[in-house]
Amino acid sequence: MSDNTTEIAVVGFAHAPHVPETFGTTNGVEMLAPCFQELYAKLGIGVSDIGFWCSGSSDYLAGRAFSFISAIDSIGAVPPINESHVEMDAAWALYEAYVKLRSGQAETALVYGFGKSSAGTLRQILSLQTDPYLVAPLWPDSVSIAGMQARAGLDAGKWTEADMAAVAARSNGGDAEKLLAEAKVADPFRPHDIAPITDGAAAIVLAVGDRARELCERPAWLTGIAHYIDTPVLGARDLTVSESTAKAAAAAINGAGTDFDVAELHAQYSHEELILKQAIGLNGNTRINPSGGPLSGNPMFAAGLERIGFAATEIFNGTANRALAHASSGPALQQNLVATLEAR
Repeated sequence: MSDNTTEIAVVGFAHAPHVPETFGTTNGVEMLAPCFQELYAKLGIGVSDIGFWCSGSSDYLAGRAFSFISAIDSIGAVPPINESHVEMDAAWALYEAYVKLRSGQAETALVYGFGKSSAGTLRQILSLQTDPYLVAPLWPDSVSIAGMQARAGLDAGKWTEADMAAVAARSNGGDAEKLLAEAKVADPFRPHDIAPITDGAAAIVLAVGDRARELCERPAWLTGIAHYIDTPVLGARDLTVSESTAKAAAAAINGAGTDFDVAELHAQYSHEELILKQAIGLNGNTRINPSGGPLSGNPMFAAGLERIGFAATEIFNGTANRALAHASSGPALQQNLVATLEAR
């Protein structure tokens, strides 16, 4: 989905600290409120200036029903707001907000996501994302499913353990050879191959046309956004490639070329970055995950939104003119969203 009928830009981004554990509630209020206040201060706006609110989170992760409703406490009861929610990473909430703005129903939107991964046994909770009849009853944890994907690529000769270590070393500032010397924790994974369990939250403000230019000196214009889904049947697809990412990238880029200055990829395991780079067609000139990526901090249901926020920040700061952001949801890169942003 892309054209210039309605120009929409990211004009603000804030995120909570990436920490292994917080002592707040699972509805994210304690993490979200500072993010909102930071955005209000940066942009010189208040609650009444936001035309639409949309959030992404998971009641399974929060351990409570309608946790997204109690998260609205971080916004406040007055004035009344126009609000929606997706039970996914908040990158998909941003897609909904994008459609809302494109339809002319609002000029501004605030999108947010949150997750308290430390509240339960994360790797088992994520098993609930799998097929409820044939896979979930087996309780395959998320690391085991990702390990199957990594092993498939290794056995097919599509990447090596050294390639995986190089991804992790760049993300965390480590030494690839030293990382390879570490013991495996879930074959073929070593500790550096797996994103850390992280509590966190993030928020993004979108605005239309002249309103975006009023709020931000150098807006990050959304030139394309698309998402596609692969089958949830793990044995029915080639796990060493990501067809849905390739389709989403082709739709979002729309023939404009892959010469991006920066790309933020939602790779929660080191091998996933290798799959995503190939699926998108990124060349060696693109800086990948200068933020450190999910391997340095992976707040569930906010990390995909953060990829868009960090990519936009590169444009805000003048360190990039063209950026790509990717978000994923589900096991083994099942669902993928790609957004392209640029300065004008």
